[in-house]
Amino acid sequence: MTNSDQIVVSPVSGARQLALFIRLPRLLYSGLPSYVPPLDMEQKGMLHPKRSRFFEHGSACYFLAWRNGKPIGRISAQIDQLALEQDGPRTGFFGALDAVETECVKPLLDAATDWLRQQGIERIRGPWTLNYHGESGTMIEGQMEPPMVGTGWHPETLGPAIERAGFAKAMDLLSYRMEVSPVAERANRVPANLRARLGAVTVRSLRKDHIAEDADILRDIYNDAWAGTWGNVPITRDEVQALLASLKPVLKPEQYVLVEFEGEPVAIALVVPNIFDISGDLNGAPSPIGWVKLGSRILTHDFHSARVILLGVKKKLAGTALSAVIPALLIDELMQRGHVLPYRTIELGWVLETNVGIRNLIERIVPTPYKKHRMYEKTIS
Repeated sequence: MTNSDQIVVSPVSGARQLALFIRLPRLLYSGLPSYVPPLDMEQKGMLHPKRSRFFEHGSACYFLAWRNGKPIGRISAQIDQLALEQDGPRTGFFGALDAVETECVKPLLDAATDWLRQQGIERIRGPWTLNYHGESGTMIEGQMEPPMVGTGWHPETLGPAIERAGFAKAMDLLSYRMEVSPVAERANRVPANLRARLGAVTVRSLRKDHIAEDADILRDIYNDAWAGTWGNVPITRDEVQALLASLKPVLKPEQYVLVEFEGEPVAIALVVPNIFDISGDLNGAPSPIGWVKLGSRILTHDFHSARVILLGVKKKLAGTALSAVIPALLIDELMQRGHVLPYRTIELGWVLETNVGIRNLIERIVPTPYKKHRMYEKTIS
């Protein structure tokens, strides 16, 4: 390799490089089989320091890899103060790792590691963009499957390149695709006699005139349900409020499933429509006519798939009959709401490979995951 062919990694500087960093995957992966670019606007909401709620409790440094003046890869290094409050090694994160030329993966990871080391971090884990509640993991399986909202796409070569850079597997995240049809609905319905034995259990949808209150209920249940699980960082009130605000154009009350027992909220599921259903042909940066098309499709809710992004059951029910039945009840409700919502498939994603209980419940309906994303980690010496 000549000097002119060497890879140079440098921190992102200025608004122009930040804009390049945000749209770079669309430029790198353009033309690869089955890759569909996300909307630049959506990515900007995740990554731009002035838009992402992550920066209310975290900090980050972005890096670009260059060869002969051409950008060939990117990565973020970030610290979440909420994660530093937890027991164990001081853990920082990397994310937004994208590259086709895998020679740049190790230099990018080295740059992220060095930045975190300078901040006193003892362990690096990722990828998360930018934290536990964003895009998670490197895609290991499922590249040829249809794209899904909130789910990163990576070429098959990226995972092995991370391992060659000295990172070890930390956890696999599994995604399952559940068909919504009258047959599937009947097959997975919680029997009426079992529902009757549950006692004072009620199910309701989102109250659009009480969105802020329902957002707090969602946050309370979710944080309680997943506290102490692998990698979990609590979701903040502002992050939940921002999430529902971003979903407002496509949000329908039926997408929010709340289970109450004796009047107390005890379980929650939030399903969001797959934006790729209506934006996949717009190449990430729509023209004025493209924006008109997108707006029209949103108004008609022209989606055929969706993803469960938040699901949880309060820990106080652990060990009770309710704790065993309520997850099935949530799935049953989502299936029944297919009569109101137009979704033909619903993805249940980011299931930890170690979460045997949830996996057994899902795999009774869908035997095998259709996508797999991998998390990696490394001790910083």
